[in-house]
Amino acid sequence: MDVGSPTPTAINGMCFITENKCMRNLITSAFVSLDGVMQAPGGPEEDPTGGFDHGGWMFHFTDDSMNLSEAGFDGINRELVLGRRTYEIFEAYWPCQPEDHPAAKTLNAAKKHVASRTRTKLHWNNSTLIRGDVVKAIHTLKAESGPDLQIIGSSNLIQTLQAASLIDEFNVWMFPVVLGKGKRLFGVNAKPSALRLVRSQVSATGVVMSTYVPSGDIRPGSFPGSELSEKELMRREKMAKEEW
Repeated sequence: MDVGSPTPTAINGMCFITENKCMRNLITSAFVSLDGVMQAPGGPEEDPTGGFDHGGWMFHFTDDSMNLSEAGFDGINRELVLGRRTYEIFEAYWPCQPEDHPAAKTLNAAKKHVASRTRTKLHWNNSTLIRGDVVKAIHTLKAESGPDLQIIGSSNLIQTLQAASLIDEFNVWMFPVVLGKGKRLFGVNAKPSALRLVRSQVSATGVVMSTYVPSGDIRPGSFPGSELSEKELMRREKMAKEEW
C-alpha cells in the first residue's frame, strides 16, 4: 500500500479518508436503451424535445425484481444532484403524489442541488441552485461532509461530470429496446476511460441492471498474429492517407 495515498473507508453511505479530509461519492443512476438513449423512459410527455416520440419505453419491462432503492433511483440516504430539466420534471410530479408514497417521501425530503444556467429561484422543498462553474461546485460538494451524492436522469450533467472524472459509480439499467435517437448517457465528448463491473443482475423481462466503478485509463492492446499481409499493408497505407 502507498502510505502517501489515504485509504477510503465507507461508513453509512459516507466516505471518510485520512488527513481530516472527507470525499463523498458521486453516484449516477440511469435507465438506458440498448443503444444508449436515456431520454423520457417514464412517459410520452416526460421529454419529447428534439422530436423524440418514444417516451415511456421502459414501462412494459418493469418487474418486481427491480430494486430501485438499491440502485439509488429513489435517492434514499443521499443528496440529489440534478440538471435543470430533470429537476423540473421531478418538481412537477413528486410533490403532487400521496404523502405515504415511499419514493415521494424520500425525494421530497432529500436535499437537492440543481445545476441551471436559466433558473433564478427553486420552489421544490430543500432545493439549492448551483451557480457558475458546475464542475467546481461539485468538487466542493464532494469535499463536504454528508451522505453520498446521487444523480438521477440529467444526461447533460452526467456528460459534463464524467468528462471531468467526478463520477464514482454508474448504475446503468439497460433495457432491451433500440430507440435510434434521443439524449444519450455518453456523448461524443465523453472521456475515454475503463470501468469495472462490481455487480450485475438480469430481470425476468431482460433488463440488465449493472453497477460500474472507474478503473483508470483504457489500456490498448492487440492479439498476436502472423506477419502482415500485402493487403493489410495496403489497407493501412490507405488509412494513413484518409482514403479508406
